Amino acid sequence: MSTAARPATGPTADAAPDRSPAGTGTAIEGATGTSDAAEPAVAPLAAAGARPDWRAAILNRRMLICIFTGFSSGLPLYLLLNLVPAWLRTEGIDLKSIALFALVQFPYTWKFLWSPLLDRYALPWLGRRRGWMFAMHLALIVSIAALGFLAPQERIWTIAYLAAAVAFFSASMDIAMDAYRREILPDHELGLGNSFYVNAYRISSLVPGSLALILADRLPWSSVFVITAAFLLPGLVMTLVVREPAATDAAPKTLRDAVVLPFQEFVSRSGWRQAVLVLLFIFLYKLGDSMATALATPFYLEMGFTMTDIGIVAKNAGLWGSVAGGMLGGLWMVKIGINRALWIFGVIQMVVILGFAWLATLGAPNLYALGAVVGSEAVGIGLGTVAYVAFIARTTDPRFTATQFALFTSLSAVPRTLVNATTGVLVEHLGWFSFFLLCTALALPGMALLLRVAPWAGASESARPDR
Repeated sequence: MSTAARPATGPTADAAPDRSPAGTGTAIEGATGTSDAAEPAVAPLAAAGARPDWRAAILNRRMLICIFTGFSSGLPLYLLLNLVPAWLRTEGIDLKSIALFALVQFPYTWKFLWSPLLDRYALPWLGRRRGWMFAMHLALIVSIAALGFLAPQERIWTIAYLAAAVAFFSASMDIAMDAYRREILPDHELGLGNSFYVNAYRISSLVPGSLALILADRLPWSSVFVITAAFLLPGLVMTLVVREPAATDAAPKTLRDAVVLPFQEFVSRSGWRQAVLVLLFIFLYKLGDSMATALATPFYLEMGFTMTDIGIVAKNAGLWGSVAGGMLGGLWMVKIGINRALWIFGVIQMVVILGFAWLATLGAPNLYALGAVVGSEAVGIGLGTVAYVAFIARTTDPRFTATQFALFTSLSAVPRTLVNATTGVLVEHLGWFSFFLLCTALALPGMALLLRVAPWAGASESARPDR
């Protein structure tokens, strides 16, 4: 995910209490100092540890902000994952080259390198968070629209550079929006707010992964990319009408503080060995399903499905399946907690990969089989993502939101960039069936690490920041 990593669940037995330096009161004041803030009645509930009013929590402006930021965050990534590969394939670019295009997503992996700059410095308008959000929205609209005016057979390297620029702008926007979301949400709303965020993130895939593919059968690619870019305009307007959050901490006083302190806190929390285990888990937990879906659109095309089949059946089944999985996972996790959810949902997201292997054995295109496989796989991924991003939320200290979020989400992006670049070669050597079996096996190491980072019996305190 910037399918990006995100907080995704409501309060659970594993949920971390307020992580602001001054305790719960500071977090609530930071959220309530703006028009997007918590209603006054929320603070006593949070301070007393009481169960919040779910209706009041859902029906507030912060949830709407989470929806808008989730949609803007997801659309550029899904454009790179779905629309660009489909475009290149229909223009005659070979599968190996398309798979290598995963490398242009490296900014999602390395964004923690420049996240301290966004934490330390503000643009001269709109504030420290909204200024960067606005600037990156503008850059994305222009660069995405420009893609469609290039001919892949003649300008493939120019397309690669521009796609890398899209990834850079998108990753930078994620840094600012992750920090913004953490700063406006009180702790008891982190799960609910980020559930809205994740679902909006998934829903944004409908534009480049479904609508744009359908339009591509009827319009020139230049028009398709311009229309896709226009869907970022609501997020651009949103940055103008919301207010800058009253952050739990002031901006770092020096660039050195912005760089050093977030990493120092994470490593010193439970020692470097446990820190390495947590980072390995973040890298490995979703490796299998990330690889399995890396070449999804070319796979469907090679199985004989048309672009319209993919746009209507596969993409819609995948979208609503992941939304259903996310909602179900969020509600289920309230009862079972983050740790047990990681175990149960991890098994489900691993098993459903086998559906792709079965689909590869069918001799002719079958729309019902396509919908069933994609839908079940999406539910599994939706469940796994909810628990995964809740774990990352619990691991992040809000004093160092931008940089720690960037570190964890950068690591979670490694499979879909560096590792996924090898999928084209793997498919050509193994075939689709064996490739999906390999993806299933690669999900096992992440599950094994749960014994150390999120044991079934209870919460892993090593993953939590000190308060």
